[in-house]
Amino acid sequence: MEPADLSNLRGRSLRASIRGSMRGSIRENSNSIWRNNGAEVFSRSARDEDDEEALKWAALEKLPTYDRLRKGILFGSQGAAAEVDVDDSGVLERKNLLERLVKVADEDNEKFLLKLKNRIDRVGIDFPSIEVRFEHLNIDADAYVGSRALPTFTNFISNFVEGLLDSIHILPSKKRQVTILKDVSGIVKPCRMTLLLGPPGSGKTTLLLALAGKLDSALKVTGKVTYNGHELHEFVPQRTAAYISQHDLHIGEMTVRETLEFSARCQGVGSRYEMLAELSRREKAANIKPDADIDMFMKAASTEGQEAKVVTDYILKILGLDICADTMVGDQMIRGISGGQKKRVTTGEMIVGPSKALFMDEISTGLDSSTTYSIVNSLKQSVRIMKGTALISLLQPAPETYNLFDDIILLSDGYIVYEGPREEVLEFFESMGFKCPERKGAADFLQEVTSKKDQQQYWIRRDEPYRFITSKEFAEAYQSFHVGRKVSDELKTTFDKSKSHPAALTTQKYGIGKRQLLKVCTERELLLMQRNSFVYLFKFFQLLIIALMTMTIFFRTKMPRDSAEDGGIYSGALFFVVIMIMFNGLSELPMTLYKLPVFYKQRDFLFYPSWAYAIPSWILKIPVTFAEVGMWVFLTYYVMGFDPNVGRFFKQFLLLLLVNQMASALFRFIAAVGRTMGVASTFGAFALLLQFALGGFILARNDVKDWWIWGYWTSPLMYSVNAILVNEFDGQKWKHIVAGGTEPLGAAVVRARGFFPDAYWYWIGVGALAGFIVMFNIAYSVALAYLNPFDKPQATISDESENNESESSPQITSTQEGDSASENKKKGMVLPFDPHSITFDEVVYSVDMPPEMRESGTSDNRLVLLKSVSGAFRPGVLTALMGVSGAGKTTLMDVLAGRKTGGYIDGSIKISGYPKKQDTFARISGYCEQNDIHSPYVTVFESLVYSAWLRLPQDVNEEKRMMFVEEVMDLVELTPLRSALVGLPGVNGLSTEQRKRLTIAVELVANPSIIFMDEPTSGLDARAAAIVMRAVRNTVDTGRTVVCTIHQPSIDIFEAFDELFLMKRGGQEIYVGPLGRQSCHLIKYFESIPGVSKIVEGYNPATWMLEVTASSQEMALGVDFTDLYKKSDLYRRNKALIDELSVPRPGTSDLHFDSEFSQPFWTQCMACLWKQHWSYWRNPAYTAVRLIFTTFIALIFGTMFWDIGTKVSRNQDLVNAMGSMYAAVLFLGVQNSSSVQPVVSVERTVFYREKAAGMYSAIPYAFAQVLIEIPYIFVQATVYGLIVYSMIGFEWTVAKFFWDFFFMFFTFLYFTFFGMMTVAVTPNQNVASIVAGFFYTVWNLFSGFIVPRPRIPIWWRWYYWGCPIAWTLYGLVASQFGDLQDPLTDQNQTVEQFLRSNFGFKHDFLGVVAAVIVAFAVVFAFTFALGIKAFNFQRR
Repeated sequence: MEPADLSNLRGRSLRASIRGSMRGSIRENSNSIWRNNGAEVFSRSARDEDDEEALKWAALEKLPTYDRLRKGILFGSQGAAAEVDVDDSGVLERKNLLERLVKVADEDNEKFLLKLKNRIDRVGIDFPSIEVRFEHLNIDADAYVGSRALPTFTNFISNFVEGLLDSIHILPSKKRQVTILKDVSGIVKPCRMTLLLGPPGSGKTTLLLALAGKLDSALKVTGKVTYNGHELHEFVPQRTAAYISQHDLHIGEMTVRETLEFSARCQGVGSRYEMLAELSRREKAANIKPDADIDMFMKAASTEGQEAKVVTDYILKILGLDICADTMVGDQMIRGISGGQKKRVTTGEMIVGPSKALFMDEISTGLDSSTTYSIVNSLKQSVRIMKGTALISLLQPAPETYNLFDDIILLSDGYIVYEGPREEVLEFFESMGFKCPERKGAADFLQEVTSKKDQQQYWIRRDEPYRFITSKEFAEAYQSFHVGRKVSDELKTTFDKSKSHPAALTTQKYGIGKRQLLKVCTERELLLMQRNSFVYLFKFFQLLIIALMTMTIFFRTKMPRDSAEDGGIYSGALFFVVIMIMFNGLSELPMTLYKLPVFYKQRDFLFYPSWAYAIPSWILKIPVTFAEVGMWVFLTYYVMGFDPNVGRFFKQFLLLLLVNQMASALFRFIAAVGRTMGVASTFGAFALLLQFALGGFILARNDVKDWWIWGYWTSPLMYSVNAILVNEFDGQKWKHIVAGGTEPLGAAVVRARGFFPDAYWYWIGVGALAGFIVMFNIAYSVALAYLNPFDKPQATISDESENNESESSPQITSTQEGDSASENKKKGMVLPFDPHSITFDEVVYSVDMPPEMRESGTSDNRLVLLKSVSGAFRPGVLTALMGVSGAGKTTLMDVLAGRKTGGYIDGSIKISGYPKKQDTFARISGYCEQNDIHSPYVTVFESLVYSAWLRLPQDVNEEKRMMFVEEVMDLVELTPLRSALVGLPGVNGLSTEQRKRLTIAVELVANPSIIFMDEPTSGLDARAAAIVMRAVRNTVDTGRTVVCTIHQPSIDIFEAFDELFLMKRGGQEIYVGPLGRQSCHLIKYFESIPGVSKIVEGYNPATWMLEVTASSQEMALGVDFTDLYKKSDLYRRNKALIDELSVPRPGTSDLHFDSEFSQPFWTQCMACLWKQHWSYWRNPAYTAVRLIFTTFIALIFGTMFWDIGTKVSRNQDLVNAMGSMYAAVLFLGVQNSSSVQPVVSVERTVFYREKAAGMYSAIPYAFAQVLIEIPYIFVQATVYGLIVYSMIGFEWTVAKFFWDFFFMFFTFLYFTFFGMMTVAVTPNQNVASIVAGFFYTVWNLFSGFIVPRPRIPIWWRWYYWGCPIAWTLYGLVASQFGDLQDPLTDQNQTVEQFLRSNFGFKHDFLGVVAAVIVAFAVVFAFTFALGIKAFNFQRR
């Protein structure tokens, strides 16, 4: 047993011991006395004397080693001991065990780890540990400079060509070399916590990746990284060290527990089992009896199959995720856990494994400081006690978190400025002449002291003139500082490899055996299929509807078997069945793509090999195929009047099963090769087009050109169609010979289509499909194993940063009022604005009671989120809106700004004494949202010009507007970034902090009087937060009214505010008033409440205030802070102020504008068009890819249907020509429609923000979006028309070419608008693509190619006229061939008569057809505009 006094010394309240304050030590001593001594000593002694337990131990020790490691003693709730097989321990037993070991994570974790360590130390077993060294590490990347880095249409093409020429050494690349890390060296030691600090872009992530052995292969690396003296190629770094990324990638449909458990099972137990075996052997030899709970935990944690569960439960507890353990992680589509919880899941996913070294990249983003503190604290305990190694980069560590670290590495501009003990870092900077001020967090100081803008304020040598000291100079000075000398001496003595513990470095590639891997992946795939069951049901239901339509079109009473024409209808029906079953597998494409980012992450961390992921996704889909194909065949076979022989029925069933499996495998393979939706759908369309056009149905085999015949023989579709045709036409009903024929009708029909009529072709088809299934699945697995994800964010150098090195930028600090105002006067004009105050009195906001809460027995109809809140915000005063999560900060702001789309608002809100009207209020207010939503493909400068153009009044001319934009850019320090592309968050473009400043600037250029900001500093490091706050402060000093919600302010950010509006959970205010110098008024107010603990010197008042007003404190003190506030003098003063400001000042009038928007309709249209123009021009992934795709397809069609337009002697020639048109329209149209959806979807989010800001109405936006497509589609139609028209050899007359071009142009147009329309009327692009997919299928069926119009049953014929593709085909065929009088050799009629009798196409109907096609485009465009105007899918 471990001595009780040891745990007494260690197990004290940690938080307190770290703060090290007087208050802390008193509290901690009293706590530990009560908590440890009594209870534990007694429970111990009582347990020690339990005879029965001793007997059970004795029995356990007699077991052989293997069994002994699988049995443990578990105490029940009454303390009775029971022997348990570890494998059988259930959820409840694990829960009890953890409850006893770690009851409160913050307090008991350290005791638990110490017990573990003591048990292992007692028998003299060493923990393996890792020392990571990096020596002379240089990392370089290549990047484009300035505007060449923008992804414009032209840059895309020229970079592509340049890359080709560079690879064959004709032309040197224009890329410039950027050095990310410059000759850095250092040691990360075991048992010590190392903090990595540095401003964004200083190379933190690169350093972490380099140490974890995960660098991108495109980077040039020199120098070496060693673990215990071994270089990275001598072991498997991915499994020895865990890298925790700053991006949270998880599968949304799994719960938190499932995510961690899967990770734990993949990573295995490492060397735990061997250690336990050795431990057990030594304990038996030394006759030591271990602590039963610890014994049970260790056994469970190192047993295959159990380890995942118990370790997962433990990690969930430590990370504070136990409350949401069974909640879905969630994504854009699924409501899940919060962002902060996701961040913790990312951390948990890696630390459940046995890795010894942790490299963590910004794990605290989105977490509040107390959560960050407890996570870092528990990491610290496990690093210290279990001899781990940890290097953690944090953005804005609070002082108490910063103090948990032992060592600091400070990076700046790629140099290591300091590396060594935390205690000596400030001394180093003092030796350089910089001192950290009293009320400043050390971490914040360290990040600012190397920056050009902030350095000067810390200079202490008043007698010497200040000059900027660069990172390089700091790095050189550090080498001669005593800490730097010590580190370089340590690096000179190499690590003795023999001292490395054999278990420290992992040499096995995967954590568990092959069968285990397969089992784990299969179980997860099954789980995901259950969670996605809606998708499968939806597909099933969709297939059912199409089946019913198909049955009623090819109805058996309308399907005689008398002539070759009838045979044609049957073959059309069979072709459609095959196409339908094949395209039903298309949903594999988005579902595979959706999981790929997570797959790549887990593959690179060596969780599992690609085959273990690929096999389950194939095998588990087979039952689904059975259900879908079964339903189709059983419903349609007899109704459509196919051959009644039951053997043929089952042969069709088998064939379609294989078709579906083949298609699924093909689409999975395409997804794995394409890797992004854009590329995959383009490539997918390509592969399908070749299969489709060369499947033998659209172009008969005899007409396939010699250079394409390979495509015919390799098309899986050809084998499928041939087999299904043989299966039907070989039947008894087709054996009769028609008049004038030489062979049975069935064989003649098959042969006329160019297929093989022999019966054995069915089995050839089956064999070929089985081969394709295996081949595609193997190819899928190979693609997963060897391909890497696309588009890593590229380094870009802005032109400015090249020229700006010399001049230093102006210092803007505004602690003294007055100076910044005068500075503004110096700077030139500020557009005039009227200051406005906003007052709100007894505001109540409620929503309808959610159904879940109703079910749990709540009788109220409404849920109140804000309970009669009152306050006033005045010009020139910066107000902070604070409170714990769930206090209703953002809700209050949304209510005041008029951004709520639902719910009920009561109470009065007044602007300068007049009641608030939303349409006029939107014109004088700005709202900076928490998620920075901007169009990704415009530059910073363009974003601001656009906002100013639409929001400044008409009387401001362009010159003034541009001056104002420049001034605002200066104010928020965006001038160096003016030509940077905004980009998509987390993918490319601006960093988080630059995005935040852009959001503020976009609102500022509107020259508002009142500005609301939602968490302007969340997700930023100290330096960035200071820059943003400086921008906010400068804004307030111009005399505007500014309100910010704020989450976790550091001392200096918090004290930049003038007033505080503090709320508690449940939407009530508890303090509204001034902060005072060093927050004196706030502190005085709360310290005057009896029972509230006093603030410690130097402690952050914001953190203290949230701690003392927590709901737990309210319960402990038995007070309600809202009541106290409502009874205080402060409240009465505030009420008086509200009353005073609620009365309009004499001589003022209510806000009034002549029009709803500041610019007239036409200007709105032009501005929207201008922005759309840049968005399209710089989005080559959409515009250029579409053009290239069209060109390729045109060339393919041209060569495939070469010269077919001149042949019009047989009816098959006409069918071939029509087939070429049908395939082109269907494929290019669908491609246009599906590729426009994501583009419109991204822009729509931006539209919601801009419309709410009152920039424009929905119609100009829709007008611009529709109009900008036209030139691009015009080019597309021209390229396609010229290539195809000339190669297919249609008749060169002006009229015919014009008709062909006209129909293709409007067809592309209506397909594109159709895609836009589906997005406008659905909540997101996934739903849009499903809806659109259904229509493509129906349009395909009614296009008039598969079944000509005269053969469609009368009850469906009306829909033919409602099908756009049918009109396009009518137009194309009739305009080319409708007036030809050439006689056909195999029919005794002319071309014109054949088209009339068979298809119902008349040449003189062309005018109507043209009008209808234009009408389709117009209707779709209008529906898009109406949808955008009428529906708002944003819920607030």
